[in-house]
Amino acid sequence: MVVREDKKELILDKAVGIFAENGYYKATTALIAKAAGVTQPYIFHFFKNKEELFIAVIDRASKRINEAFSGVEAPAGQLMDTMGHAFINIMKTHKDEIILIMQSHAISESVIRDHVREKFRSVHELVTEKFKMAGSPNPEASASQFFSNGFLITVAEVLELPQLLCFE
Repeated sequence: MVVREDKKELILDKAVGIFAENGYYKATTALIAKAAGVTQPYIFHFFKNKEELFIAVIDRASKRINEAFSGVEAPAGQLMDTMGHAFINIMKTHKDEIILIMQSHAISESVIRDHVREKFRSVHELVTEKFKMAGSPNPEASASQFFSNGFLITVAEVLELPQLLCFE
C-alpha cells in the first residue's frame, strides 16, 4: 500500500530531525509521532521500539553515503578531493542525517553501537577499495585520512566553526 510506505518515510524523515535536534536519549517516539502527524502506536506499527527506528534512520543515511561514494571515480591524486566534494554535497542536502550518523558512535546502547560499527566498517572498506582501485600507494591510510576529514567537516558544521576547514 503506497500510503502506508509514504507514512513510514514521513516518520523516518521526522525522526531524523528529532534525533538530530534532541539527541538519541532525549528524543522520544511521542515527539516523532507529533512531528509526523501520526499517533505513537502508529510508529510502533512500523518499528518495534526507538532503537529500531534509530537504526532505520542510520541505515538510510549509510545507504545514501555508500551510493554517493560508490559513484565517485577519480585518479589517486584527485580521489580525496572528489570524494570530499561528494561528502559535502550530501551534507548540504541531508545535513541532519549526516550529522546524526557521524555522531551515532557515541550512543552506548550495544545494539546501536554494534550496528553503527558495522556501517562505519562497511563505508571504510568502500573508501579503502576506492583508493586501491585508483592506485593510491597506501589506500588504508588514505581512507583513514578521508574519514578524519569527514569528522572534522561534521564538527565544523555542528559547531558553526568554518575556520576549522582551512585545508587544501
